[in-house]
Amino acid sequence: MRDHKQILVVDDDREIRDLLDEYLSKMGFTVVTACDGVEMQSQISQSGYPDLILLDVMLPGEDGFELCQRIRKDSMVPIIMLTAVSDETDQIIGLEIGADDYIAKPFSPRQLMARIKALLRRSHNEEQVNPTTIYFGNWALDTLSHTVFNQETQGKVELSGSDFSLLMLFLSKPNQVLDRDTISYAIKGRETLPLERGIDVQLSRLRQRLGDTGKHHKYIKTMRGNGYIFTASVHYGH
Repeated sequence: MRDHKQILVVDDDREIRDLLDEYLSKMGFTVVTACDGVEMQSQISQSGYPDLILLDVMLPGEDGFELCQRIRKDSMVPIIMLTAVSDETDQIIGLEIGADDYIAKPFSPRQLMARIKALLRRSHNEEQVNPTTIYFGNWALDTLSHTVFNQETQGKVELSGSDFSLLMLFLSKPNQVLDRDTISYAIKGRETLPLERGIDVQLSRLRQRLGDTGKHHKYIKTMRGNGYIFTASVHYGH
């Protein structure tokens, strides 16, 4: 068991890798770095998945989006994408394929640390989740494996960390209107930013996971001007 939380930094800019290594090490983290997907996979093969990954979008060979998708096939480790400044497309694509958050370059160390701490805190809280099974509508959520099981079709869907946090928020507060800042705090540990579309993307993605699409939503309903409400009945099991 590691004494300190481990962070894997994947960026092809050596200066950025060195700066993040120095800063995060001073903050008490164990840091490993990689310049591309090959080195990233080598680090994971040697030490297993870290507690969090900082993943640059623009990488030689496989880009950050491809690597994020590859990671999500095996692990729900929190991933923060490092994107080009003001590139909303990169941010939306990253969230759609399973990243938990994004931060635009250039960023301040304090801003990055706030994002890291929020995701690690959320990840720790998820490990303490009880009970192990939550039922809603036609679905059963396994809180240990972060998998939802459709009791009608017998299909299974694995959730990313942010998908799971968002669903757990709704399940813990059924029939309550939740505004965007409440949702953002639950899945990112911060308020929404002006013009930020991340919450919309993640709500849309969770609806797709649950087959809650179409004009009339069955589980997550939009309350225009107020937020969102989870309308399915919720039951707990073990």
